[in-house]
Amino acid sequence: MIVGVTGGIASGKSTVARAFAALGVPWVDADDVAREVVEPGEPALAEIAGRYGERVLQANGGLNRRAVREIVFADESERRWLESVTHPRIRQRIVAHLERLQAEGAPYVLLVSPLLFESGQSELADRCLVIDVPESLQIARTAARDDVDDAQARAIVAAQMPRSERLARADDVIDNTGSEADLAAQVAELDRRYRLLTTS
Repeated sequence: MIVGVTGGIASGKSTVARAFAALGVPWVDADDVAREVVEPGEPALAEIAGRYGERVLQANGGLNRRAVREIVFADESERRWLESVTHPRIRQRIVAHLERLQAEGAPYVLLVSPLLFESGQSELADRCLVIDVPESLQIARTAARDDVDDAQARAIVAAQMPRSERLARADDVIDNTGSEADLAAQVAELDRRYRLLTTS
């Protein structure tokens, strides 16, 4: 079984994944895969540099993610172009990682993806788990964590699927506004349910 885990930016997806990992559940992180496909030598990086030039490259030849983010959040058509270059490659590599973990005999695996629904990656999942926090908390956490101003944090949140739509598409929801202990308890209960589902 594959459980897709998603939520808006700064909702705590990685924290939840680590809590499941502590219970013996492996995961594939779509953000990590997204970084893999734009590493130096990868075809996607060559396409991005071909379109935007040197300004999106760091001195070491790697992708300047901040420069790209500024371009695509300012122009919807550029964001769609970037997704057309990266999403098919990301999906192909995610599938390979998931198949490897399943072959290793995990009870179930997580696919942690901020764009689970938007990218169509939810089609790879048997269940979808949404990590939920209010948008005001997302904005505050994003500004603090990513060293962006309030306006850019709001733009990032606004560019994502609305919270109400994400919740409507969820099979399961974790409320990540409480304590670490509260989060751990929610994860443990879902882990129990998921293991039952895989054996039923």
